[in-house]
Amino acid sequence: MSKKAVVSKGKAKLGLFEFVTLMAFMTSLVALAIDAMLPALNQIGADLHSASAHQTHLIISVFFVGMAFGQLFFGPYSDTNGRRSAILTGLIIFAIGTVVCMFAQNMTVMLIGRVIQAFGVSGPRIATIALIRDQYAGEAMARVMSFIMMVFILVPMIAPAFGQGILAISSWHHIFTSFLLIGAAIGIWFFARQEETLPKSKRTPFTFAALLKSSKYIVTHREVMLYALSMGFIFGAFLAYLSASQTIFEDFYQVGDLFAAYFALLAFSIGFASFVNGAMVMRFGMRKLCIVALIGNVAMSSVLVIVALIYQGLPPLWMLVSLFFVNFFFVGVLFGNLNSMAMLPLGEMAGIGAAIIGFFSSVIAVVVGVSIGSFISDSITPVVIGFLIFGVVSFACVYFAGPCKEKPLMATRSITE
Repeated sequence: MSKKAVVSKGKAKLGLFEFVTLMAFMTSLVALAIDAMLPALNQIGADLHSASAHQTHLIISVFFVGMAFGQLFFGPYSDTNGRRSAILTGLIIFAIGTVVCMFAQNMTVMLIGRVIQAFGVSGPRIATIALIRDQYAGEAMARVMSFIMMVFILVPMIAPAFGQGILAISSWHHIFTSFLLIGAAIGIWFFARQEETLPKSKRTPFTFAALLKSSKYIVTHREVMLYALSMGFIFGAFLAYLSASQTIFEDFYQVGDLFAAYFALLAFSIGFASFVNGAMVMRFGMRKLCIVALIGNVAMSSVLVIVALIYQGLPPLWMLVSLFFVNFFFVGVLFGNLNSMAMLPLGEMAGIGAAIIGFFSSVIAVVVGVSIGSFISDSITPVVIGFLIFGVVSFACVYFAGPCKEKPLMATRSITE
């Protein structure tokens, strides 16, 4: 295991395996806070007197609103105060939001708590991406992100079953108790093992003038914004599925406790895609893989729309799961690559860059996801039409963006170190 200094003298870096695992678990707090809630949505809605299923689905959707604004805050914060400070602050805010949700007595308080939770967890998420960008660039970053996604995807695979297990022995309140314990454990591991990757000499003092200058550079950078838009459209379509997944499997298809198994199977498709992407990205490049994956996504979405129309919105379960599995494979290839392509030209503006990219893509995803979700009543047709429409739009964004030119960092790590 290499022990060379990465940024500052005397600071030993983690080996690749532990680094990838730690970063994956750090970012997995987002997936855990979303997917472990899915089996409990109906129970929470009933206990808190939700006005409708659509309002209950907001427990998932508003999380991304909090993340959008949290990323916008923690990006500059991490560039000014360092990655470790951003992660600590974020974990504390996440814990406060979790407690608010735990003791919520109505849906309004629950949704407020979810926004606070998401605002906080965006600190670890955004600082982790910047921390990775501090040390890796280009295809090497895409490959590391793919390895991280491989570990990360285990969380959405098991999170619904984890939530179901807690519901089997206790109430939904203790799902939030588990968030507190898991967040604390990951935080202790991080602060015990991972050194700061942005030393004080490289930090950017916060000023509104500097923020506006950096923001202007990023939002007027055609390639960066087109890749961010593409990511938002693709994730928005996926968010519609994610928010309605319990409704689809438990209400439309009456699978009962097998919901977690079906959800895990489809999550595995995304994880497998990340594994394949990690093996291929250094050879073929991010952009080529994005183009191929988007073509595959549009083709499979077209098949899904045709099948949904033939079966009046409810195709046989085995057919739906099979087609979703293939489509989600293409979506999994896109997640890591689109983000890495958007970050490529930003160099040492990694913090604010990740923040603005995350803000725009999250806001677009929420608008797209909620818009699609408003049409879901008794069939999966709105979901698959959403995949098709926004897959085409995402493809257009990537096509017209063209290749991004990399802005090198002062120091980056090799994937082989």
